[in-house]
Amino acid sequence: MMLDKIKAAKKAKQKLVAILIDPDKADDRMLQSVVISNPDLVFIGGSLITEGGFEKRVAEIKEKLKRPLVLFPGHPSQVTPDVDAVLFLSLISGRNADLLIGQHVVAAPRIKELGLETIATGYILIDGGKPTTASYISGTQPIPRDKGTIAAATAMAGEMLGLQCIYLDAGSGASLAVPPDLIRAVSANTEIPLIVGGGIRTKEQIRSAFEAGADLVVVGTAIEEQPDLLASLLD
Repeated sequence: MMLDKIKAAKKAKQKLVAILIDPDKADDRMLQSVVISNPDLVFIGGSLITEGGFEKRVAEIKEKLKRPLVLFPGHPSQVTPDVDAVLFLSLISGRNADLLIGQHVVAAPRIKELGLETIATGYILIDGGKPTTASYISGTQPIPRDKGTIAAATAMAGEMLGLQCIYLDAGSGASLAVPPDLIRAVSANTEIPLIVGGGIRTKEQIRSAFEAGADLVVVGTAIEEQPDLLASLLD
Protein backbone atom coordinates (compact mmCIF):
# COMPACT_ATOMS: atom_id res chain seq x y z
CA MET A 1 0.00 0.00 0.00
CA MET A 2 1.37 3.39 -1.03
CA LEU A 3 0.16 5.25 2.06
CA ASP A 4 1.80 2.65 4.30
CA LYS A 5 5.09 3.23 2.46
CA ILE A 6 4.84 7.00 2.92
CA LYS A 7 3.91 6.71 6.60
CA ALA A 8 6.64 4.17 7.30
CA ALA A 9 9.23 6.42 5.66
CA LYS A 10 8.11 9.37 7.78
CA LYS A 11 8.32 7.29 10.96
CA ALA A 12 11.82 6.16 10.00
CA LYS A 13 12.78 9.77 9.07
CA GLN A 14 13.47 8.60 5.52
CA LYS A 15 12.89 11.23 2.84
CA LEU A 16 11.15 10.27 -0.43
CA VAL A 17 11.24 11.70 -3.95
CA ALA A 18 8.38 11.26 -6.42
CA ILE A 19 8.39 12.00 -10.12
CA LEU A 20 5.19 13.49 -11.56
CA ILE A 21 4.61 12.36 -15.14
CA ASP A 22 2.24 14.26 -17.41
CA PRO A 23 1.02 11.64 -19.93
CA ASP A 24 0.81 14.30 -22.65
CA LYS A 25 4.51 15.09 -22.31
CA ALA A 26 6.11 11.76 -21.41
CA ASP A 27 8.31 10.64 -24.27
CA ASP A 28 10.53 7.54 -24.37
CA ARG A 29 13.62 9.47 -23.30
CA MET A 30 11.90 10.75 -20.17
CA LEU A 31 10.46 7.35 -19.29
CA GLN A 32 13.85 5.71 -19.72
CA SER A 33 15.36 8.22 -17.32
CA VAL A 34 12.70 7.26 -14.75
CA VAL A 35 13.52 3.57 -15.17
CA ILE A 36 17.25 4.19 -14.74
CA SER A 37 16.95 6.62 -11.82
CA ASN A 38 14.33 4.57 -9.94
CA PRO A 39 12.57 7.26 -7.84
CA ASP A 40 10.77 6.26 -4.65
CA LEU A 41 7.32 6.91 -6.16
CA VAL A 42 5.86 7.77 -9.55
CA PHE A 43 2.83 10.06 -9.74
CA ILE A 44 0.94 10.37 -13.01
CA GLY A 45 -1.68 12.89 -14.13
CA GLY A 46 -2.39 16.59 -14.14
CA SER A 47 -2.75 16.58 -17.91
CA LEU A 48 -5.30 18.00 -20.31
CA ILE A 49 -4.53 15.04 -22.61
CA THR A 50 -4.58 16.81 -25.95
CA GLU A 51 -2.86 14.02 -27.84
CA GLY A 52 -4.93 10.97 -27.02
CA GLY A 53 -6.99 9.13 -24.40
CA PHE A 54 -5.79 9.29 -20.80
CA GLU A 55 -6.43 5.63 -19.98
CA LYS A 56 -4.55 4.42 -23.04
CA ARG A 57 -1.54 6.62 -22.30
CA VAL A 58 -1.39 5.53 -18.65
CA ALA A 59 -1.50 1.87 -19.69
CA GLU A 60 1.35 2.44 -22.14
CA ILE A 61 3.44 4.25 -19.55
CA LYS A 62 2.87 1.60 -16.90
CA GLU A 63 3.94 -1.12 -19.33
CA LYS A 64 7.17 0.75 -20.06
CA LEU A 65 7.97 1.58 -16.44
CA LYS A 66 6.82 -1.75 -14.97
CA ARG A 67 6.20 -0.26 -11.54
CA PRO A 68 3.29 1.05 -9.42
CA LEU A 69 1.71 4.38 -10.35
CA VAL A 70 -0.08 6.87 -8.09
CA LEU A 71 -2.74 8.95 -9.83
CA PHE A 72 -2.55 12.73 -9.39
CA PRO A 73 -6.05 13.37 -10.77
CA GLY A 74 -7.07 16.42 -12.73
CA HIS A 75 -10.64 15.20 -13.29
CA PRO A 76 -12.85 12.23 -12.25
CA SER A 77 -12.66 10.89 -15.82
CA GLN A 78 -8.96 10.15 -15.26
CA VAL A 79 -9.65 7.30 -12.84
CA THR A 80 -8.19 4.23 -14.55
CA PRO A 81 -7.49 0.60 -13.60
CA ASP A 82 -3.84 1.00 -14.59
CA VAL A 83 -2.95 3.00 -11.47
CA ASP A 84 -2.34 1.40 -8.08
CA ALA A 85 -3.46 4.28 -5.85
CA VAL A 86 -5.19 7.64 -6.11
CA LEU A 87 -4.26 10.87 -4.37
CA PHE A 88 -7.81 11.72 -3.32
CA LEU A 89 -7.15 15.46 -3.41
CA SER A 90 -9.37 17.91 -1.56
CA LEU A 91 -8.44 21.53 -2.40
CA ILE A 92 -8.61 22.84 1.16
CA SER A 93 -6.84 26.12 0.36
CA GLY A 94 -9.73 27.20 -1.88
CA ARG A 95 -13.45 27.62 -1.47
CA ASN A 96 -14.51 25.80 -4.62
CA ALA A 97 -17.01 23.22 -3.34
CA ASP A 98 -16.61 21.12 -6.48
CA LEU A 99 -12.95 20.53 -5.61
CA LEU A 100 -13.60 20.08 -1.90
CA ILE A 101 -16.13 17.26 -2.34
CA GLY A 102 -18.09 17.53 -5.61
CA GLN A 103 -15.72 15.73 -7.97
CA HIS A 104 -14.96 13.16 -5.28
CA VAL A 105 -18.63 12.12 -5.28
CA VAL A 106 -18.44 11.55 -9.03
CA ALA A 107 -15.19 9.57 -8.82
CA ALA A 108 -15.95 7.47 -5.73
CA PRO A 109 -18.10 4.73 -7.34
CA ARG A 110 -15.52 4.10 -10.07
CA ILE A 111 -12.64 4.03 -7.57
CA LYS A 112 -14.54 1.56 -5.39
CA GLU A 113 -15.44 -0.60 -8.39
CA LEU A 114 -11.76 -0.83 -9.37
CA GLY A 115 -10.62 -1.48 -5.80
CA LEU A 116 -8.02 1.29 -5.91
CA GLU A 117 -6.23 2.51 -2.81
CA THR A 118 -7.12 6.10 -1.93
CA ILE A 119 -4.85 8.52 -0.09
CA ALA A 120 -7.01 11.30 1.36
CA THR A 121 -4.87 14.38 0.77
CA GLY A 122 -5.36 18.00 1.74
CA TYR A 123 -4.22 19.93 -1.32
CA ILE A 124 -2.94 23.44 -0.61
CA LEU A 125 -1.96 25.77 -3.44
CA ILE A 126 0.89 28.18 -2.68
CA ASP A 127 1.81 31.20 -4.80
CA GLY A 128 4.57 30.06 -7.15
CA GLY A 129 5.39 33.44 -8.63
CA LYS A 130 2.99 33.29 -11.57
CA PRO A 131 -0.49 31.92 -12.41
CA THR A 132 -0.44 28.15 -12.95
CA THR A 133 -2.76 25.61 -14.53
CA ALA A 134 -3.87 24.47 -11.06
CA SER A 135 -4.96 27.94 -9.94
CA TYR A 136 -6.62 28.71 -13.29
CA ILE A 137 -8.55 25.43 -13.57
CA SER A 138 -9.57 25.44 -9.90
CA GLY A 139 -10.68 29.07 -9.98
CA THR A 140 -9.02 29.68 -6.60
CA GLN A 141 -6.34 31.99 -5.27
CA PRO A 142 -3.17 30.37 -3.91
CA ILE A 143 -2.02 31.20 -0.39
CA PRO A 144 0.59 34.01 -0.46
CA ARG A 145 4.19 32.87 -0.04
CA ASP A 146 4.69 34.90 3.14
CA LYS A 147 1.57 33.63 4.91
CA GLY A 148 2.91 30.55 6.65
CA THR A 149 0.42 30.97 9.48
CA ILE A 150 -2.49 30.67 7.04
CA ALA A 151 -0.96 27.60 5.38
CA ALA A 152 -0.31 26.01 8.78
CA ALA A 153 -3.86 26.67 10.02
CA THR A 154 -5.26 25.25 6.77
CA ALA A 155 -3.13 22.12 7.11
CA MET A 156 -4.11 21.71 10.76
CA ALA A 157 -7.79 21.88 9.81
CA GLY A 158 -7.22 19.23 7.15
CA GLU A 159 -5.52 16.96 9.65
CA MET A 160 -8.34 17.46 12.16
CA LEU A 161 -10.83 16.50 9.43
CA GLY A 162 -9.05 13.16 9.11
CA LEU A 163 -7.01 13.70 5.95
CA GLN A 164 -4.02 11.38 5.67
CA CYS A 165 -1.47 13.68 3.96
CA ILE A 166 -0.94 17.35 3.24
CA TYR A 167 0.30 18.45 -0.20
CA LEU A 168 1.80 21.93 -0.57
CA ASP A 169 1.97 22.73 -4.28
CA ALA A 170 3.25 25.81 -6.08
CA GLY A 171 1.70 24.34 -9.23
CA SER A 172 3.04 22.82 -12.42
CA GLY A 173 5.44 25.18 -14.15
CA ALA A 174 5.75 27.50 -11.14
CA SER A 175 8.70 29.86 -11.32
CA LEU A 176 9.24 29.66 -7.55
CA ALA A 177 9.17 26.64 -5.23
CA VAL A 178 7.25 26.59 -1.94
CA PRO A 179 9.31 28.68 0.54
CA PRO A 180 11.18 26.74 3.27
CA ASP A 181 9.71 28.96 5.99
CA LEU A 182 6.18 28.08 4.89
CA ILE A 183 7.05 24.36 4.75
CA ARG A 184 8.54 24.66 8.22
CA ALA A 185 5.40 26.30 9.59
CA VAL A 186 3.17 23.52 8.27
CA SER A 187 5.52 20.74 9.36
CA ALA A 188 5.77 22.13 12.89
CA ASN A 189 2.00 22.11 13.32
CA THR A 190 0.98 18.78 11.77
CA GLU A 191 1.84 15.12 12.27
CA ILE A 192 0.70 13.55 9.00
CA PRO A 193 3.06 13.14 6.01
CA LEU A 194 3.88 16.38 4.21
CA ILE A 195 4.25 16.38 0.40
CA VAL A 196 5.79 19.39 -1.37
CA GLY A 197 5.93 20.07 -5.11
CA GLY A 198 5.94 22.72 -7.81
CA GLY A 199 8.86 24.78 -9.08
CA ILE A 200 11.53 22.34 -7.87
CA ARG A 201 14.38 22.11 -10.34
CA THR A 202 17.60 21.54 -8.36
CA LYS A 203 19.08 19.20 -5.75
CA GLU A 204 19.51 22.22 -3.49
CA GLN A 205 15.78 22.93 -3.61
CA ILE A 206 15.00 19.30 -2.79
CA ARG A 207 17.42 19.37 0.12
CA SER A 208 16.00 22.68 1.35
CA ALA A 209 12.44 21.30 1.29
CA PHE A 210 13.53 18.21 3.23
CA GLU A 211 15.40 20.27 5.82
CA ALA A 212 12.30 22.43 6.30
CA GLY A 213 10.16 19.37 7.08
CA ALA A 214 8.88 17.90 3.80
CA ASP A 215 8.60 14.11 3.89
CA LEU A 216 8.09 13.67 0.15
CA VAL A 217 9.21 16.03 -2.62
CA VAL A 218 7.62 15.92 -6.08
CA VAL A 219 9.51 16.90 -9.25
CA GLY A 220 7.69 17.26 -12.57
CA THR A 221 8.20 20.08 -15.06
CA ALA A 222 11.99 20.10 -14.67
CA ILE A 223 12.13 16.49 -15.87
CA GLU A 224 9.87 17.24 -18.84
CA GLU A 225 12.26 19.99 -19.89
CA GLN A 226 15.48 18.06 -19.15
CA PRO A 227 14.97 14.29 -18.85
CA ASP A 228 18.67 13.73 -18.15
CA LEU A 229 18.39 15.95 -15.07
CA LEU A 230 16.57 13.22 -13.15
CA ALA A 231 19.66 11.14 -12.44
CA SER A 232 21.50 14.08 -10.88
CA LEU A 233 18.47 15.09 -8.78
CA LEU A 234 18.20 11.61 -7.28
CA ASP A 235 21.94 11.03 -6.93
